[in-house]
Amino acid sequence: MATKIRLARHGHKDYAYYHIVVADSRSPRDGRIIERIGSYNPNLNPAKVELKFDRALYWLGVGAQPTDTVRNILSGEGVLLMKHLEGGVKKGAFDEAEAQKRFAAWKAEKDAKLGKISKAEADKKAAAAKALHAQEVETNKAKAAEVLKKRQEAAEALAAAAQEAAQEAAAAEAEAKGEAPAEEAAAE
Repeated sequence: MATKIRLARHGHKDYAYYHIVVADSRSPRDGRIIERIGSYNPNLNPAKVELKFDRALYWLGVGAQPTDTVRNILSGEGVLLMKHLEGGVKKGAFDEAEAQKRFAAWKAEKDAKLGKISKAEADKKAAAAKALHAQEVETNKAKAAEVLKKRQEAAEALAAAAQEAAQEAAAAEAEAKGEAPAEEAAAE
């Protein structure tokens, strides 16, 4: 039986994620599988891969052929490197401790690169949030100034109306007493 390590699609439209599975090469993409060895979510930055490392290494060791995409995923996770290092140990090129040391050095370097990417992404989000906050503060200041201006205009209009009403009341009171309005007296 020819076995393949491949991706089985899950999720919904516009948000696909994949299970990394070992299956007979003749079975359908989402059909019968032998074993699920991980998952792959390309919707995140960086893409999230969960993998049963030892099971993937086992299946490669017994001859399962990965598809191109899975080969890239396994390479990124270090499974292919470990298989290569185990081959060196079997040939006697170096011992198991040296293989583990080389793998640990590679893993540390990879984690540092992913850490930089994650930090850059977080910094980018923080800068965008800060810019958005600054823009909102400016918008709020402009709105507050506009509201203050409208309130001042309304207060001035109210004061002018009150003054005009007071003048009319004074004129009506003076007329009731029989005195000539001050404006008419000044005109004569």
